[in-house]
Amino acid sequence: MKIALDAMGGDRGPEVNIVGARDALSQYPRIDTLFLTGDADTLKKGCRQHGLTDSRMEIVHAPEVVGMSESAVNAIRRKKQSSIAVATDLVKDGHADAVISAGNTGAAVAASTLKLRLLEGVERAGIASPFPNEFGSCSLLDAGANPGAKPRHLLGYAIMGSVYARHVLRVENPTVGIMSNGEEAEKGNEFTKETFSLITDYVDAGKASFEWLGNVEGYDLFMSKLDVCLCDGFVGNVVLKACGATAKAMTKWIKEAMQANPLRMTGALMAKGGFTAVKDRMNYETYGGSPLLGVKGVCIIAHGSSSALAIQNAIRVATEAIEHNVKPHIVEAMKTIA
Repeated sequence: MKIALDAMGGDRGPEVNIVGARDALSQYPRIDTLFLTGDADTLKKGCRQHGLTDSRMEIVHAPEVVGMSESAVNAIRRKKQSSIAVATDLVKDGHADAVISAGNTGAAVAASTLKLRLLEGVERAGIASPFPNEFGSCSLLDAGANPGAKPRHLLGYAIMGSVYARHVLRVENPTVGIMSNGEEAEKGNEFTKETFSLITDYVDAGKASFEWLGNVEGYDLFMSKLDVCLCDGFVGNVVLKACGATAKAMTKWIKEAMQANPLRMTGALMAKGGFTAVKDRMNYETYGGSPLLGVKGVCIIAHGSSSALAIQNAIRVATEAIEHNVKPHIVEAMKTIA
């Protein structure tokens, strides 16, 4: 398998991408080629500095970079030689099987949507962001690709998310719910109520290959048997960032409380293993990246502040998506809408 990595993307520049690529190549022998797109001189210098000498790595020169605050569609159309555009072109032209970027999320979505196009039957692509919960993980879909979603788009997300859960995450009978402000059917705004009704009708018609839970709340993301949680991209992105900030704040507060006096510090040392286990479970770096479902190709979107470990795991997620190839399953499942 061949993977293209936007080596200039992310808040930490090319360094973490290079180290993550180096570590991924040492861990995943099934990768045949890992393309690094970006300024060639900068990447060659970084590879020498961090010992990336694997013969499976290939640098593809891309002199432009899309900034994190740039307008996504305009940047993709204007900066045709940006690292994200060139990486996506490698997939479009058949030279790579997947593209990965920790850069501008909107640009990654726009590049994949415009260049790779959508799968047959898909109206909007969606980002499936994993959340750890009591039963494994739950994919929040959409986590930011489509802020102005319509109810029928969320029906598509339910189908695509359940297909991904079944074929990649190996969930035998995926459960799907829609984020609302209460479990009762009458709760929610007009958008969620219309979506609830639309998906309920789809399920009642016997077309669904998932278990429909209806309305769910924020609590269910972490504590219920929920595999796919539906929302529009605006709500999803707010939830994603709020949960990430909460996890960081809790870690900081616990650390400060444990260091308040010698007795607590002694207890903290004794419980260090437990704290580490919880931190690892909450750490986005462990999950690596989120697949953009619905495009003709594999696109993995990593967090903007990704570390080298997060990039390594994003590459792992890409290898899993390539290996299980959910595209034909999504196309077949989307036919049930018609």
